[in-house]
Amino acid sequence: MAEPVEFDVTEEQRALRDALRRFAERQHDEATLRRLVDTPDGFDRALWARLGSELGALSLAVPEDLGGAGGTCVDQAVAAEELGAALVTGPLLGTVGLAVPALVAAPGGAERDALLAALADGTRTAALVARLTAPYDGASAAGVTADGDRLTGAAGPVPDAGSADVLLVAAAGPDGPVLAAVAADAEGVTVQRCGSLDLTRPVARVRLDGACGTVLATGEDADRALRHAWRVGGALLAAEQVGVAQRLLDLTVAYAKERLQFGRPIGSFQAVKHRCADMLVAVEQARSAALHAAWAIDDPRVDDADLAVAVAQATCSQTAYRVAADTVQLHGGIGFTWEHVAHLYYKRAVADAALLGSAETYRERIAAAVLDTLAEDTAPPRVATG
Repeated sequence: MAEPVEFDVTEEQRALRDALRRFAERQHDEATLRRLVDTPDGFDRALWARLGSELGALSLAVPEDLGGAGGTCVDQAVAAEELGAALVTGPLLGTVGLAVPALVAAPGGAERDALLAALADGTRTAALVARLTAPYDGASAAGVTADGDRLTGAAGPVPDAGSADVLLVAAAGPDGPVLAAVAADAEGVTVQRCGSLDLTRPVARVRLDGACGTVLATGEDADRALRHAWRVGGALLAAEQVGVAQRLLDLTVAYAKERLQFGRPIGSFQAVKHRCADMLVAVEQARSAALHAAWAIDDPRVDDADLAVAVAQATCSQTAYRVAADTVQLHGGIGFTWEHVAHLYYKRAVADAALLGSAETYRERIAAAVLDTLAEDTAPPRVATG
């Protein structure tokens, strides 16, 4: 097998980044963000549809024959970073990060193909109903049991479930995992919205009492689809965390240039310079880890994809939180106020660090994948050396 070429962001991906940045600046500024978090859905459905139909940001990983762009996970990561930087509201994690990858990896069929097309153009939204607060681990990820096409059980908190049109349910069946689609308003489905630290990403608890669903995959097919959803979701969540950290770094540097103390900008003081420099190094390291994880998913020659995602999650979760905390501190008293946007980013960083597993959990997985295999004198996963 040929060695992969050295990774670099392409001109097309830079153009995608610029287009999404302009879109967010014009259509989703801070005033719009604060207004939308107080609405019942928590996002603007018309704006969401534009992300799909005009910019194609929702269909990057959907095959072209199913109405998508046929893009790569790196394309998605570039988009996730920019949308995360603007805290763009909408079911990005539930629909784009988890539901779409699960459907792409599931066996083809009329129901799956129609649902993918609707999610790609933004006319419908979805959420993955599963135990999402830990890395994927087979049947333990399911909080629901399946008896044929009847689903019973509960799971939560589920990101974006409160406004989802379709629920993709990870269930435990008699022959292994089951992936089924259920209409959110179907009989036997109860979706109860929960309080969330992150005002920009609503969560809900989902209960199914014998609800009838459409089984999309079972056994190994369902396991492969769910594993792919966790893998892609982890990489995109890491990219989103990079976007959060980058925006906070930009805000902090700008403030350090403007805020005067003793007649001088606080950015001229060595302590502030060092803190900003540390933030910059952490952000660049996190960006490299996130893009590398997406690249590993696209190209199996690069690295073990699960290991790369674990490294990205462990790195980016910690970076987003540390940069957010430093931002609040370096902004002084104003950083603690409701009127300043820093608290929204801080809450997103804290909430993201608990989604799909904590940094500590992923570090344990890294140790198990690398150190334990070395102790057993077996071949460790492939790790890039440059």
